[in-house]
Amino acid sequence: MIPEGPSQKRTVFLVDDHPLVRDGLAQLINQESDFRVCGEAEDANIAYAEMARGQPDAAIIDLSLRSGSGLDLIKRLQDLPHPPSILVLSMHDEAFYAERALRAGALGYVMKRETSGRVIGALRQILQGKLYVSAAIASQAAEKFLLRRPGPSAVECLTDREIEVFRRIGQGQENRHIAEELHLSLKTVQAHCANIKQKLGLENATVLMREAVKWVESTR
Repeated sequence: MIPEGPSQKRTVFLVDDHPLVRDGLAQLINQESDFRVCGEAEDANIAYAEMARGQPDAAIIDLSLRSGSGLDLIKRLQDLPHPPSILVLSMHDEAFYAERALRAGALGYVMKRETSGRVIGALRQILQGKLYVSAAIASQAAEKFLLRRPGPSAVECLTDREIEVFRRIGQGQENRHIAEELHLSLKTVQAHCANIKQKLGLENATVLMREAVKWVESTR
């Protein structure tokens, strides 16, 4: 039997724009005998480049990044020859975001308020190719499928990109700032805003901002 050593450990890449969160995750993961953190980033583009080069076994990704979108990063990683198994660790309400994250390519979703043991357990599960969500979300998905609940709410009809713009509006960001952070043109962001207003039946930018703020507060 070959003795277990560092080369046998599964590698994990961390993506979060808060250094303290990354430091805490690194300490948590590195104390496990079968894991080691192989890199970290706070920016979506840097994270993609590093993972394309290093090919980690798994990645823990926050949806809210200072630059770029966590959902977009998850989608981009699926195009790699050897995409990592992805666990989303986020402060955002799983009732709304978990399904979107899984559709984007993630295998698990854990909220930041959960215990450290939950993160490690989820990491082990997704590395076996299994989905990891809370019991509440699994029940919600089963109910949605089996009971064929009424169609999605208006906000759920927004695209992932529109949701990202809507969320940032609710956090008080101006269109120009959103464009810079998401690496989009100002016209593109304005077009997304127009689509959001149309889909949600909002009269103007003031109402859009008010509804976005209310929605952000409700999903925390």
